[in-house]
Amino acid sequence: MFSLLAVVLDNTILNVALKTIADPNEGLGASQSQLEWAINAYTLVFAGLLFTFGVIGDRTGRKRMLFIGMALFGLASLASAYSTDPMQLILARAFMGVGGAAIMPATLAIISNVFPPRERGKAIGIWAGGVGLAVAIGPITGGLLIEHFWWGSVFLINVPIVLISMVLIGMIVPESRDPKPSKLDPVGVLLSVIGLVAVTYGIIRGGELASVTSAEVLVPTLVGVAVLAVFVWWERRIDHPVFDVSNFSNIRFSSAIAMMGIVFFAMMGGMFFLVFYLQVVLGFTPLQAGALMIPFAAAQLIFAPLSQRVNERFGAKAAATVSLIVVTLALGSYALMDQNTPIVLIEVVFFVQGAAMANLMPPATTAIMESLPREKAGVGSAMSNTVRQVAGALGVAVLGSVLSSSYRGEIAPALSALPEGVRHEAGESIMATVNAAQSMGEQGKALLQPAYDAFIHGMHTTALVSAVVALVGVGVVYRWMPGKAPAVLKVEEKQPAVV
Repeated sequence: MFSLLAVVLDNTILNVALKTIADPNEGLGASQSQLEWAINAYTLVFAGLLFTFGVIGDRTGRKRMLFIGMALFGLASLASAYSTDPMQLILARAFMGVGGAAIMPATLAIISNVFPPRERGKAIGIWAGGVGLAVAIGPITGGLLIEHFWWGSVFLINVPIVLISMVLIGMIVPESRDPKPSKLDPVGVLLSVIGLVAVTYGIIRGGELASVTSAEVLVPTLVGVAVLAVFVWWERRIDHPVFDVSNFSNIRFSSAIAMMGIVFFAMMGGMFFLVFYLQVVLGFTPLQAGALMIPFAAAQLIFAPLSQRVNERFGAKAAATVSLIVVTLALGSYALMDQNTPIVLIEVVFFVQGAAMANLMPPATTAIMESLPREKAGVGSAMSNTVRQVAGALGVAVLGSVLSSSYRGEIAPALSALPEGVRHEAGESIMATVNAAQSMGEQGKALLQPAYDAFIHGMHTTALVSAVVALVGVGVVYRWMPGKAPAVLKVEEKQPAVV
């Protein structure tokens, strides 16, 4: 759990720091597309290597893989902290994804091997509570660091956590291995990474150009889709696939995986705009914006450990369906927010959304882990996290592009008086417009309100798209997720007397 803290903490801290990193004076002057890549470089490498590292951990030892992953994560955090331009940050974040891919499957695999089946659901619920803790302290920590230090401190904070975690791993964590480990599949790993990166590049480029018909968008997207098709063919052909599609014949497994993917697509993409909404449109500082995320995180922390009881009482289908409906309504509610929305109402939405999310992830994770043999725990964890990370990356890419395209279309009339080169750059994102307005002095103030209005319009469009995606998840869960298991009569056997 302490290892997991570093991985989750990093992402929640980064969200608060996005505005500062985009600032050319206080940060790196990163564009919106570069910010999307700073997020997706991590998640795509993370997802692409999860299976391979899950198999390597099953083969060589999960404790060893956890230790190595933490060391890589710490070194990459140092590189991220001292990046001097957006490209260096993107590359360092990709290297962090390598370390994260080694850490994540090992954590769940170790839990599955340490705890017997009757205790595993509760253990995974507590594990998810640890995620909630990281989500809770991440935004506040990020806000404090941004207020008092430079932007790189949000990555530097990982180093002491990594060092403490490595000491604890060496002292406490038991070693475990799969007695019959799978073979490695380097071809599958390479195909999956190339395909995902190409598709994501095409989607993000489409948002930059506000067009889906440009060759710069179509060519990489179609190449990526073709490579992913070859990946699926290859995985079905070999006897040691990195992503075993045969597992999807298990309805409990496939419905839980689908639900998790849909939720994270809608969630990560829909939440991308909140940083800019809170800090730019509503004018909160990074510390205040981090504090405003506490209700979401607190709900995760409170309800995640209790989610297994809800699942056992009402069944996975009922619990997941109701929770997904709540998530859908919460995402849709962002389409009703503007500059005058009471902050209390925003806080209530954050809390309700966090509570609903807390009742989705642990039951889904438990269903996935229990659908596979115990000795394949590393692979099961990797499959779960691969789908979640890929879906989140695609959510940021697709819904980020929707936000970018919508903003460009709305802000264009207000920028018509600017020179053509400046007009294109200033219209890329709300941060670009605000920076351009500030550089123009008094004349630039007239651009601020149109920028806020254009962003709110784009946020509304993005929120509605994310809500529709979540609604699709409701249908998937209601149709295919297994219901409550029938009660089984337990017969106690008489134990022999102990002499």
